[in-house]
Amino acid sequence: MNVTDTLTIETPGTHAITISREFDAPVDKVFRAMTDPELIARWMGPKYLTNVETTNDARHGGTWTLVQRDPDGNEYAFRGVFHGEQTPELSMRTFEWLGMPGHVSFETLKLEDLGNGRTRAYNVSVFTSTEDRDGMATSMESGVVEGYERLDEILESL
Repeated sequence: MNVTDTLTIETPGTHAITISREFDAPVDKVFRAMTDPELIARWMGPKYLTNVETTNDARHGGTWTLVQRDPDGNEYAFRGVFHGEQTPELSMRTFEWLGMPGHVSFETLKLEDLGNGRTRAYNVSVFTSTEDRDGMATSMESGVVEGYERLDEILESL
């Protein structure tokens, strides 16, 4: 099975974007790759961007940051705060692109054990308006697809 064929991004009828993706790796490895800042820096975002700063203090009240640089030297910074205990069953955080300060979404991540060493990740991002949701949806698909392809490579090496 080609795991990249299992990616779905849904947005209709709500203020949310839902992403579902299967990985050919057990839950503990997927969770590690999605929470370890050194691993996140190797896969997050589209291939043309370089992750130049990645922090991820995945505990209640902890913060995360991501700064990406394009080939022309432009930087794109993101940040947020974690809420509650971060577990494979449920991780929660806020998400803010500093290019549009104040437009904050709330994200959840749930990892489901599919058996046979496979995991399904469910990401839900809830926005305060459909305009914010639509603005994010138009720019995120290639980054999600390319990032998850790089994540597949990292999971093979763990």
